Amino acid sequence: MSRIWAPILLLTISNVFMTFAWYGHLKFKSSPLWIVILASWGIAFFEYCFQVPANRHGHKTLTAAQLKTLQEIITLVVFSVFSIFYLKEEFRWNYAVGFVLIVAAAFLIFSGKPSST
Repeated sequence: MSRIWAPILLLTISNVFMTFAWYGHLKFKSSPLWIVILASWGIAFFEYCFQVPANRHGHKTLTAAQLKTLQEIITLVVFSVFSIFYLKEEFRWNYAVGFVLIVAAAFLIFSGKPSST
């Protein structure tokens, strides 16, 4: 289980960059689209600098499906915090229920035989 912490940390950092690249510009709606696209590309570069090593390292212990599931859960957590504190959006009860169902799906994905990769 200790080998999973590095990919989790790297995927979390990656997702912070990804979330800002994809959604950070929503606070700057008056900026020209070409500027926010270039800024998003610049931010996404740093996302990939963490995401690619996370998947390379993580695939030593986890299957690709497990890595993707882990990434999606991290994305939901990072995005929830981002939308509440940066975008000042409300977190609704139906979001929580949906996220719980996704975590239940992750439990099913991780409950099988451990990867031999």
